[in-house]
Amino acid sequence: MAVLGRLEEITDIRAIWQDVAKDFTEWLAKEENINLLAESTGLEMSAEETQSPVGKFHVDILASESGTNRRIIIISNFSQTDDSGLGKLITLAAGKNADVIIWIVRHAQEEHKAAVEWLNSRTRRNTGIFLCEVKLFRIGDSEPAVKFEVISRPNNWAKEVRKISEDASNVEKLRFDYWNAFQDYAFDGGSNPKFSSSYKRWQTSSNYGVVFGTGRPGCSIIIAKTRDELEAGLNIADDKELFSYLFAHKGDIESETGLKFDWLELPDKKGNRIRAKKSPARLADKSSWPEQFDWIMSSVLNIREVFGKYIREAE
Repeated sequence: MAVLGRLEEITDIRAIWQDVAKDFTEWLAKEENINLLAESTGLEMSAEETQSPVGKFHVDILASESGTNRRIIIISNFSQTDDSGLGKLITLAAGKNADVIIWIVRHAQEEHKAAVEWLNSRTRRNTGIFLCEVKLFRIGDSEPAVKFEVISRPNNWAKEVRKISEDASNVEKLRFDYWNAFQDYAFDGGSNPKFSSSYKRWQTSSNYGVVFGTGRPGCSIIIAKTRDELEAGLNIADDKELFSYLFAHKGDIESETGLKFDWLELPDKKGNRIRAKKSPARLADKSSWPEQFDWIMSSVLNIREVFGKYIREAE
């Protein structure tokens, strides 16, 4: 007869992660670990930033959902839920304009579970809160295993996820048309000769991101198109010193480009991101596409020229 081990819960969770902000957040932000949370919630997501500031507070992890680009915030603490934690959750969600909130706690009290369910019943489509308890188990002397137990999830979430998948194919088609129209506007319309002389057509796809060169290896200009926003930014691959130099000249750079940037230092990834947003910039509003296209071209040229100057100074 087979000998089976006994599954035991590790009640002292701080024996594994002593500091929530440092130890647990850094562990969870790694791809293989956030995938465990993704499996429990049914969300396919990737971490973008840790300890993302909102006023005097911080979001533990700022993430995005693959395929829909919904913004996700992950808040965690190793105690039971309380009123102040729920209030802080709403403050952080508003500060990051979050679509999905994941609240990870050690123990969810009934009154806060009811509050989350009430909020979920009154939020708009594609928006909601997941309340999760984090648990640790081991068998005998085995390595600890983590489990994220979802206590409360948005109403009709499974149905909405299926609807999102159906919508995604329509969005991909519309995004393909968007980039096709952009290239016609930029390269055939003569609307910005400086742009059309600097770059060439590319193979149109339904990707939400398009990459433009800067002339400097390791630095690229990224234009991203979501349903409601445009992003223009600089990606710096594996060069923390260059990012620090540019950040030290943040005020001058933003003044010269006329753009307000989010400066995203990503300690768990090799690259850093600097991005500006245009909102609203709705994908479905074809009448506004020419205005969006003008913003893309001027932003690409601005970023290349101004950042290029400071990059050369740094070198």
